[in-house]
Amino acid sequence: MPAIKSVPLNSNERPLTIIAQDPTVTKSNGRVLTTQVSVPAERLASGPWGYRVQVVDYNATQGEFYSPWNYESEIEFVDPYAGKDSVSRLLADPKFHAQNVYAIAMRILSQFEFAFGRRVSWSFQSHQLKIAPHAFEDANAYYDRRSQSLQFGYFRNRNNDGNVFTCLSHDIVAHETTHAILDGLQSRYVYPSSPDQAAFHEAFSDIVALLSVFALEDVVDELLSKNADSDSDGAFSASQVSTKAMRESLLLGLAEQFGDEVKTVRGQPLRQSLLIRPSDKYLFSDEFQEPHRRGEILVAAVLNALLGMFESRVKTLDAGQSGLYNRKRVAEEAAKSASHLMTIVIRALDYCAPVHLTFEGFLSALLTSDSELVGDDTAYQYRQKLLDSFKGFGIHPKAPGNEGVPGAWPRCPDLAIDLNYSRSHFGNFQTDYEEVYRFLWENREALGICDDVYTRVIDVRPCLRMTPEGFPLKETVVQYVQYADIEARELWRRFQVKRPEVDGMKMKPDTRLTMHGGGVLIFDQYGRLKYNIVNPVKGDEQSKRIEYLWQRGYFRPKERPMMASGFSLIHRLRTLRLDSAQATSKEAWI
Repeated sequence: MPAIKSVPLNSNERPLTIIAQDPTVTKSNGRVLTTQVSVPAERLASGPWGYRVQVVDYNATQGEFYSPWNYESEIEFVDPYAGKDSVSRLLADPKFHAQNVYAIAMRILSQFEFAFGRRVSWSFQSHQLKIAPHAFEDANAYYDRRSQSLQFGYFRNRNNDGNVFTCLSHDIVAHETTHAILDGLQSRYVYPSSPDQAAFHEAFSDIVALLSVFALEDVVDELLSKNADSDSDGAFSASQVSTKAMRESLLLGLAEQFGDEVKTVRGQPLRQSLLIRPSDKYLFSDEFQEPHRRGEILVAAVLNALLGMFESRVKTLDAGQSGLYNRKRVAEEAAKSASHLMTIVIRALDYCAPVHLTFEGFLSALLTSDSELVGDDTAYQYRQKLLDSFKGFGIHPKAPGNEGVPGAWPRCPDLAIDLNYSRSHFGNFQTDYEEVYRFLWENREALGICDDVYTRVIDVRPCLRMTPEGFPLKETVVQYVQYADIEARELWRRFQVKRPEVDGMKMKPDTRLTMHGGGVLIFDQYGRLKYNIVNPVKGDEQSKRIEYLWQRGYFRPKERPMMASGFSLIHRLRTLRLDSAQATSKEAWI
């Protein structure tokens, strides 16, 4: 498809050229793979500088600003790098680097907003996330909440004859952008809690990054051409589009292309997640208690579900029962599968409690969020693919299911009958936190909200989502948290939690700690409660959390691990993890 050079200023989207994968990954002809993506159209200032993202190209190591492309003089929305013949010149052009990070970040942000049916906010007060494509000379890249920015480093290549720029790796830019968005949506997921929550931030960012790459038809087509026995205009046989074949050509094909030059930044875990095979023993093994290793389980479960979804879609391409599949159509269906799955994964965040996330709870959120928009799942059976894949890795849904959707959160019509709506005004629910809190307080017993701790509504999110048939689904998502600062002597009396004991060392009665709980309420378009998803401040789940943190040394200051909010350090530790913790090799799949 020829590159689009410009579109009128009244367009809703504009095309921009990006690196599709990584400069170290080349096509069969040896050229770096570029592609055009559509991002929300806006009048950009120099940078690019838009209403949500501002590229500030300052190099702190060199003390130098790089001159930005002047978008302010545009009389139409232009892609200045459309159809450029010399990719080598693109790679050496700092202005293209700036466009690359802007376009990928805005593409990821727009996919989140499409999935949610609303705008999303950052975790800080500013409207704009700053992005520094050449922030420093170091093999690292990270999101930093304090400076409200994404920082991308660069370093000398192995031959010492050029630089490797992390801002040109699609999955790295998408990964860091997802960190920033997730921190705005669920800021408490960086708090110490369960082993699953410790792993979730990195795993979720890996999932979105990988699916965003697989959602590009150019990338999928190139992977298929390299790993399938077919010429560019040929057809695939049924065996070449089986789950086994697609695992080799897509998952393993992408894994093998991750360049050695940037593995010090993205680390081995991303590649290992693509290779790890199903087993229900990982969650309980000592090796997978480490957060990064544990996160690989979640990534692997989602990617294996992707293969099942892809196979279901491809089967529909051979309606004539010829046994042959057009390669371009196969690539298109693979990209659609990845795009649809990414939407499901993102939307599930609205159905997760704001504290103490577990993989089991995330699976129930996935199944629930999809069932709300797609009632009939018989065409491709996405939900069944997710359920089967997660179970293959020992992850079972936290909820029992409802209305023919196994594993989904139960709806609460019976609970709703007992709720008091008479003193609440739903018209104000979508904007007024105090109105929402009054509803919580009036119905605290029915909702399972403890009334002897501090409770605060932290978010009210009106959403307008569209079903595949084009019908609107209106919901209001309300999040609240509960917490209390106590001494350990109060654990059992107030919260039915035993003081933890590890290796004969019991928590002292005067140990200070904070108890956390919280939940999410989903209201329908009429203001009636549909879902009440709670991680309570009392009970067995809290006992497990306190025991886990005591084992990890969190309540013993000299042994306390560093907080997960320092993403720079987290990424550094990720790259330094020993190679002895390798996932299963390629041969184990075949």
